[in-house]
Amino acid sequence: MNVFIKSSKSRDSSASGPSSGRSSMDVNTNSGCSARAERKQQEKAKILQREKQRQTMKTISKILQKAEGERTQEERGLLQAHQDTVQELSRRQSRRFLLKRKQEEVFDDAENLKTKVKQLAEAVQQAKHVVIYSGAGISTAASIPDYRGPNGVWTQLQKGRSVSSSDLSRAEPTLTHMCIWMLHKVKMVQHVVSQNCDGLHLRSGLPRHALSELHGNMFIEVCDSCSPAREFIRLFDVTERTALHRHGTGRLCPYCREELRDTIVHFGERGTLEQPLNWKGAAEAAQQADVILCLGSSLKVLKKYSCLWCMNRPANKRPRLYIVNLQWTPKDNLATLKIHGKCDAVMGLLMEELGLEIPVYNRSQDPIFSLAKPLSPQEQKSHTRKEIAPPSVLEDASQDAQAQGEATAVQGGWFGRGYAKARRKK
Repeated sequence: MNVFIKSSKSRDSSASGPSSGRSSMDVNTNSGCSARAERKQQEKAKILQREKQRQTMKTISKILQKAEGERTQEERGLLQAHQDTVQELSRRQSRRFLLKRKQEEVFDDAENLKTKVKQLAEAVQQAKHVVIYSGAGISTAASIPDYRGPNGVWTQLQKGRSVSSSDLSRAEPTLTHMCIWMLHKVKMVQHVVSQNCDGLHLRSGLPRHALSELHGNMFIEVCDSCSPAREFIRLFDVTERTALHRHGTGRLCPYCREELRDTIVHFGERGTLEQPLNWKGAAEAAQQADVILCLGSSLKVLKKYSCLWCMNRPANKRPRLYIVNLQWTPKDNLATLKIHGKCDAVMGLLMEELGLEIPVYNRSQDPIFSLAKPLSPQEQKSHTRKEIAPPSVLEDASQDAQAQGEATAVQGGWFGRGYAKARRKK
């Protein structure tokens, strides 16, 4: 009897089990559906709210474009009811205006330019340790475009325009490069910190120990597997196959047979190579400097390198800052003097004030020909870049180019890849 009762209870409980399970599942399913529906409703409400805000912004913007006397009573009421939108549009307009002003090139008149250069000459003569920070602006005279000028790479891309590249093997050190070389030779400049990868400081004759190429050199590839790292200077752009986070050049170190890499530091990368970056030399020079002369740089990248500015010192203990640039820079308010002029023009006047002759670049004496290491026979076809040619070869090549018509512009490499990538994003 007891057994029968127990089994009956068991059957009752087993009979009621599935139905109670189903009801609980139904509740969960219903609650899940309602939660999804609620989320969708919230997302839809947000989308509608954003659309409404956009429409309001558009309407208010159109009203603000009208002269005050032309606005209707209803439009005035809308402006009054949407004061937050009016203020936001006003802030946006101010930001646009400020950005436009910062991108404008300003030129000092001839008399003002001479006065400023005279002040710069006095500072250079009195200084004990002068350091030059150079940017893309000193190479524009060599037909290498800068980045943020009116015709710069990034500026053109932001406007949706295409950018033509240059044959960098034909670029030569500019008047500014040669003036810097002479100032170092007469011990008026102690160190040069460059953001440029074009190798023109090296080709001007500036000694390696007096130069820090913070973003690398397009003519140098290194083996970082050897200790210490071995350096190989070439007569061609070694960056043909390299890009962001991909630095192998495809050639091998003749000593350890590991792959060589370029020295370029792309946007978003941190340079770790000792040479040609020479960060140690740059930091030491900045610490000793009493005058820093910035030539042709927007300083938007350099300003982030705190070790170059001695900002941990009191203002009166920092190096005096002189800036030569046509556009606004983020260091203008800290500068002792800002000169609005082209680098070649300013440096020409400076050399005149200092009583120094401006040397002329001579390709036959270019140090790169004696520093360059030839490729092995197996590597002769490892690149398609034009090589820097001695004067005699260059003259023959120039005649051939004129006979055949204009050559196709070089694409890719440290310069071409950078703007090609930005263009794809645009």
